[in-house]
Amino acid sequence: MEIERKYLIHKLPENLETYPCKKIEQAYLCTEPVVRIRKQDQEYFLTYKGKGLLVREEHNLPLTETAYLHLKEKADGIILSKTRYLLPLSHTLTIELDVFDAPYENLWLAEVEFPTKEDAENFLPPPWFGEDVTFSTKYQNSTLSL
Repeated sequence: MEIERKYLIHKLPENLETYPCKKIEQAYLCTEPVVRIRKQDQEYFLTYKGKGLLVREEHNLPLTETAYLHLKEKADGIILSKTRYLLPLSHTLTIELDVFDAPYENLWLAEVEFPTKEDAENFLPPPWFGEDVTFSTKYQNSTLSL
């Protein structure tokens, strides 16, 4: 189960390059339900995501590079590329800050995953977060790929 809030970011934090990051490439085989393939550094995954915005089912399965490249040829829409920075927020929470490459090079989104729906609903974001877009399908990566 994935429980997360998502926010637009209008100004990147200082010293962003000092945080750990992952280079991500992802493509969508289907957007309803969401079936995604992802290359994250040198790891490969196939992901199924159920319906929902704040809370939804999510299953990740490992792929080989060969399987990833084979499925990538079958992707619908554009292949998204981004750098994900991992910024600690508390002892249990991490901000996943996505800085997108072209054609979304001016799009920055922050996601925070939570252990419970109640924690997500009671979350107070840091002051540098912009609008809460958790309930907007416009900012789902599957929508951005179309």
